[in-house]
Amino acid sequence: MSKILVVEDEAIILLQLEEILHATGYNVAGLAASGEDAVEKARRLKPDLVLMDIVMPGRMNGIEAAKIITEELDIPVVFVTSYADDTIIEKAKSVRPYGYIVKPFNELVIKATVEVALFRKTSEQKERDMKKGGSRTPDSESEYLALPETKTVLLKDIFSDIVLFLYTDNDVKEPIFKFAIEEGIKKGGRNLFSYSRSTVQKYFLKEIQKRELFTYRIKRNEVHTLLPILEKCTESMHEIKGEKSLHLLIDFSETEESEDIIAVKKLILSKKEQGVPVSGIIAINIGMIDHTRIRLFAEGISKIIVSTGKETNLSFSHQTFPVESVSIVPQAIIEDVVKKSLELVVLSLLDKPISGNDIVHEIHNRYNVLIPQARVYMLLYDLEQNGYMEIRMSGKSKLYCPTDKGKKYISQKLNDIKLVFRHILGEGLNEIKADRTKN
Repeated sequence: MSKILVVEDEAIILLQLEEILHATGYNVAGLAASGEDAVEKARRLKPDLVLMDIVMPGRMNGIEAAKIITEELDIPVVFVTSYADDTIIEKAKSVRPYGYIVKPFNELVIKATVEVALFRKTSEQKERDMKKGGSRTPDSESEYLALPETKTVLLKDIFSDIVLFLYTDNDVKEPIFKFAIEEGIKKGGRNLFSYSRSTVQKYFLKEIQKRELFTYRIKRNEVHTLLPILEKCTESMHEIKGEKSLHLLIDFSETEESEDIIAVKKLILSKKEQGVPVSGIIAINIGMIDHTRIRLFAEGISKIIVSTGKETNLSFSHQTFPVESVSIVPQAIIEDVVKKSLELVVLSLLDKPISGNDIVHEIHNRYNVLIPQARVYMLLYDLEQNGYMEIRMSGKSKLYCPTDKGKKYISQKLNDIKLVFRHILGEGLNEIKADRTKN
């Protein structure tokens, strides 16, 4: 995981940058509020990248600090500043920064700039190493191909079975957990989120208060306390009328208590065998355990997903097209399809009031694809002009809400697109006719 030093004298901006970096899978190695402090921490912490404000209190500004850090330590610097006039930019260029971000910024800009800067630094280092070894300098294409290929795991439905999610990087799990909880709440029934370390619960304070979501913190050496909680949850399902189920999301980010984790898994599987309507995700951090324990954790579970870091993404589908319940495809294919089918993607997210900015973030979190805000707002504007959307204000944010006419349009449009995909993929005409009859 790349380590980043954040240098910023405004506390709010500092916290915002720290939160964005954590959410996008980076490790914040340290925080600094002055040029002098930045140089000292860069020498001591040896980060992979420095995000640097330009104007700060003290004897040394950001440009002067960046000059020392790049020349002495060979650490790349990206400037994050409110100043974009020609004079400041010319001074900043003198230290050859790896990026220049103007405030106000958003998560997507930070992520894209950081990734490009780290990629550029890695490429330059490899090129230097090859020159020292007497080999020819690789071109940009061979450099790119040498990098690990990013792949996406497509999951059809996590609410029909138990899925084991094995991961090695704590930071890649949070967007997945957030989406899984959102979908569980939409499905209804009981929802339980149990975790060792997570920040996802802060997004669901209203749902927790309304008892749509129950949370349980697993403290160190207390995994066994989850067993009676699960017993109580599964027993209470008999009291619920209608087709309701128990949706679980249990995350073991600490795995020292292997026997208790296995006992929890066995209890869940036994309840399912007894006919209790239970489904969801058991997530386990396998970064520090051996293959024997991994086998014991996986035993008895048919759907197993492994994410080894930023090279593996998980995507849960809203509209289930005819794909296998678990498929693995190159991320480049996902990006191509999402960009070419952006209208479909946006429509699938309009089942609740949502802002244009949140749609951009949701697409990025769910599919790891960056979409220009202008394209999303253009689609939303067309929907509003046709009477399919109305705007409501929530504080300073504009929320787009489907009208009754819009709900019918969106439903029909999604169904039509679904049928087209099936036709392209060669499904039988009888199935298509059956779908039309249902709709």
